[in-house]
Amino acid sequence: MKTSLIKIRTAFGVSETQLSDKSVELTGRKGTGKSSVLDAIRYALTNRSDRDYIVKQGADEAEIIIETDTGLHIDRRQKAGLDTSSLNLKENGLNVPRPQTFLNDIITPLQLNPVEFISKPISEQNRIILNLIDYKWDMNTIQDWFGEIPKGVDWQQNILSVLNQIQADNGVYYQTRQQLNSDKLFKRKMAEDIAASIPDGYNAEKWEKYDTGAKYQELAKIQQENSKIQRAKMFRDSYESKLRGIQADRDIAIGNAKDAISAEREGLEKTIERLKAEIRAAEDKLTTLDAKLQDKVAVAKADYEAAKAKLDADTGVANEFADRQPTDTTALQAEIDTAEAMKKHLNEYYRMVQTQKEVDELQVKSDALTEKIELARKLPGQILKEAKIPVEGLTVENGIPLVRGLPLSNLSDGEKLDLCVDVAISNPSGLQIILIDGTERLDDKSRAALYEKCKAKGLQFIATRTTNDDELQVTEL
Repeated sequence: MKTSLIKIRTAFGVSETQLSDKSVELTGRKGTGKSSVLDAIRYALTNRSDRDYIVKQGADEAEIIIETDTGLHIDRRQKAGLDTSSLNLKENGLNVPRPQTFLNDIITPLQLNPVEFISKPISEQNRIILNLIDYKWDMNTIQDWFGEIPKGVDWQQNILSVLNQIQADNGVYYQTRQQLNSDKLFKRKMAEDIAASIPDGYNAEKWEKYDTGAKYQELAKIQQENSKIQRAKMFRDSYESKLRGIQADRDIAIGNAKDAISAEREGLEKTIERLKAEIRAAEDKLTTLDAKLQDKVAVAKADYEAAKAKLDADTGVANEFADRQPTDTTALQAEIDTAEAMKKHLNEYYRMVQTQKEVDELQVKSDALTEKIELARKLPGQILKEAKIPVEGLTVENGIPLVRGLPLSNLSDGEKLDLCVDVAISNPSGLQIILIDGTERLDDKSRAALYEKCKAKGLQFIATRTTNDDELQVTEL
């Protein structure tokens, strides 16, 4: 589709200009209206302008008419003092629904202002070129690919820039995986340190079920019986010495009794001698001394017999245990000591198991992120196979567009203008026109080569070039 007529009336700085279906070069000094012609055409097609005034000063209305060789008629009008314009769009005499959307589909920003494209930062140039790659996608596509909507992504970008941002080193996936891997290494080291403090072959289930209380009761019972055996042996071994003690107590009691009676006898005899009057009483008392002696002897003998009977009874109890051999508790005590030591490791063991489980979970999450990062790195290749590429030799590497293997930063201004020409002709159903403002920036050879390329590609162009002419000159090429 090409223009067959362009008519501009009182728009911007143009009073009235009409162009045919030919490619033209507009020349003249600054202020002669070269750029106003291009601005008017852009405004007619996009309804956008950076200028404060659309209507030429002194006029009531600006009008731009563009007709194409396919029967398209575009009539854009702007009333002075109003903010909005009117658009009448017909195709072969019939009104076109949603006219501005229709126009947006037949043009690209690059073909309307390629020189502005050249002056933009490389990052913006890259973004514009990537946006030209025709690949249909939406947030459902992202959900299907990654199972979620990744965070920290500018979704207004083209799909290749989006994927590059998803897999980038400063992206959420990569940074999250770094943190997961860091946590994983920390917990793995923690688990190893815990394992180093636990004996080899540690059987947590065995020591957790080990009933220390029951074993302590068994040990206490054995120790109590052993104590009885030991005391019995000691008691039996001391029988003779205890018996001698009892006998000595008897003999001492009898000896004391005899001594007391002898002393008393001697005193009484002296008293008889001294006290004649008391002889009868003393003699009477004397007759009772033998009986008294017998009583004391009897008491001493009775005490002896009672003590001996008790000793014999105790010895009988001792004999029950004295002949037994004490049970060796060394093995049981060692078993209990081992169990106590092993039980102390249970908490650390289960902490180690839990830590290892957390390490495994972190590894699963890290692997899932790795898969998503790798997917984001592989998808551009798949997309470039399926997408419509507007420029021959255009590839993408790490989210950066390359033209014949070179980044845009390595292209000259002339090569970038060539790129814009390629973009303009990439849509056969689009409007095959390119507006080139400021070709004086190119040397004569590069400018001539650009014009020839447009002609060879069958592309209509309208170019401006600043010269010393006082009036606007229109040259058909």
